[in-house]
Amino acid sequence: MSRAFVNEDAPSGDVYIPPRAPLPTGAVNFVTQRGLELLKEELQELEAERERLKKGDPHSEDRNRALTVVRGQIKDLEARLTGAKLVRPSEQPKDEVRFGAKVTTKTVKGRKPGLERTFQIVGVDESDIATMRVGWIAPLARALTGCKLGDTATLMMGGVEETLEVIAIEYPAFPASADSQ
Repeated sequence: MSRAFVNEDAPSGDVYIPPRAPLPTGAVNFVTQRGLELLKEELQELEAERERLKKGDPHSEDRNRALTVVRGQIKDLEARLTGAKLVRPSEQPKDEVRFGAKVTTKTVKGRKPGLERTFQIVGVDESDIATMRVGWIAPLARALTGCKLGDTATLMMGGVEETLEVIAIEYPAFPASADSQ
């Protein structure tokens, strides 16, 4: 067979490209300013990795597999960025829990009555429970969206019915000048 028909960049066997955090079918990819910046930084890092891999040994199967994965990740990320809709804090109702809100709740009924928690409702790519950023599609965020100060929401958390009262709502800007653009 002629070497002209051999794709030396194509790895043999299946290649697994890790999926991005899922969005419901047809859902808009809402992002905060911070979330949008993180997606852009991730794209720059992946593009740099792709360029680094391109300079490697073209006959290395490990290099070719890694290059295929990075290309797939870039494609997925570019699609996510293309569909991103920036939600500015200044466009949200200050007295109501919506996307981008930093919400403090108090457990009224449930496992730990009186427990206060503060989290921010963010895009699916930005969500991270370790930093108390909850994706807008999460049950907790959905239950509280639309609530005002003093309102309660009931949901199942860890198999226990919890009733949470909204005790504070804030819309942090990131950075301060980005919100005014």
